[in-house]
Amino acid sequence: MVNRKRQTIAEARWPNTDDFVELAKNWRKDAISYLLNLVWEGYNVYHKEVLSQVDLSQTDDQIERTITQDLAIDIHDAMSGFEPFVVQPERFEMEGRQPSPARPKQYDIAFVWRDDRRATLPLEAKILRSDGSVAEYVKEITENYLKCLYAPFSSEAGMLGYLLRGNPQQAFNNIEKSIPCRLSNHPDFANREHKISDHQREVPIDKKYPSNFRCHHMILEVASKQATQNISTEENSNRKWEKKPKKEK
Repeated sequence: MVNRKRQTIAEARWPNTDDFVELAKNWRKDAISYLLNLVWEGYNVYHKEVLSQVDLSQTDDQIERTITQDLAIDIHDAMSGFEPFVVQPERFEMEGRQPSPARPKQYDIAFVWRDDRRATLPLEAKILRSDGSVAEYVKEITENYLKCLYAPFSSEAGMLGYLLRGNPQQAFNNIEKSIPCRLSNHPDFANREHKISDHQREVPIDKKYPSNFRCHHMILEVASKQATQNISTEENSNRKWEKKPKKEK
């Protein structure tokens, strides 16, 4: 007996799902920069309140999962509450699933569009134990993002590299060579370890997923003094993203 894939609730409710990025840009032109700035704001808080207070050489158990689930809390706290999306850790991607009871792929963190919950902009996280240990990071891009197994309904998505040791620029160089691709600076995050690469994805013939794909590469230094210095430098420049207080009636 053939075990066929049945319909999900989300597929029945939102059969025609648009690109997350286009939906977001209809909300505000700089939506993706706004969204990714939430990640950096969350990192600021998490590094200051947690990472800078511990010796990571003594806390190496489940480090990737711990950082990711806690970072999601601080990203959530950076939001105004009026965004048309929510942030969710460990979100399942049902689109490319195998028939039940197979477990679907799961994002580390995802921004989910409120009015069409199939539309997500995911973030995948990988520990970089050194600036040369980028193989697993690169695999997520080449085997999942570029084959539309991740982010099928989004023309942009992100990678979070938790760098334990080494230089972020050298990590970027190694990522660029390994994919291979060209990494460019992001104009809205000049003081951050944040670069972008543009790709053409392998879209299945029967699907209308976005073929043009932009990957955001965000190297988060989790244990260095330089990370703290970067956060201090960034505090003033982050003010352009701050929400203005509402006027009292």
